[in-house]
Amino acid sequence: MSRKIMVVTAAYGADQVRQAGGQRAILPVIAGAGADGVEIRRELFNGDELLALPALGESIELLGLLACYSAPAALFMPDGTLNPDLPRYLAEACTLNALWLKVSLGHFSDKHSLEALRVLLEESGMTLVVENDQTDCGQLAPMQRFKAACRVMALPVTLTFDMGNWLWVGDSPEEAARHLAPAVSYIHVKAAVPHRGQFRAVAPDRTDTRWLDLLNQLPADAPRGIEFPLEGADLTAVTRHYVNLLREE
Repeated sequence: MSRKIMVVTAAYGADQVRQAGGQRAILPVIAGAGADGVEIRRELFNGDELLALPALGESIELLGLLACYSAPAALFMPDGTLNPDLPRYLAEACTLNALWLKVSLGHFSDKHSLEALRVLLEESGMTLVVENDQTDCGQLAPMQRFKAACRVMALPVTLTFDMGNWLWVGDSPEEAARHLAPAVSYIHVKAAVPHRGQFRAVAPDRTDTRWLDLLNQLPADAPRGIEFPLEGADLTAVTRHYVNLLREE
């Protein structure tokens, strides 16, 4: 089985992306490294780049890459209602020809119907994946409740499993994998080490094999996204090293 490996543009750091001339300028590095696709991050756009989404989508396609789109936004607002900006994010993902839109969960409440979400997804035709972030909303308990609600409603929504973020919120990544693995369709791969009373993301081969054991608990066919720091004089070579590592493991 050939695993799909995506590279998150944020892995190069916001400053590096900016100095390179934006996310579009990073694409040849990702393609040259043999990756299957790219995760475009909305927070790394300046205003002009956001207006140029069709051109960005064309560049991604010309380089033979797949695309996914990440918006730094919660699916549910503090009052439990659906994020009013979700239609905009779905439309942007469509313009980019992305495979899916990724958002965080936010303040999910069982008290609110998910029917409005179903309607939006049907209208847009875009796939939605929901990630565990580094806030209380990204803890295992609310993610489990949301997964259960989607199953009851037969909603076409799956999960992004960020391997490192569980540590930020004080949960066990392994326990999260046991409960959520069947619903996971995308994996953010990162290892994490203690740093100043919290954690910091590191490349997986810079630490022990916990990351690999965890990865083996998750669906083997889920695309793997590189979201740990990619640094070095030859970014294409560095990226290729980790693309190959994640494809083989």
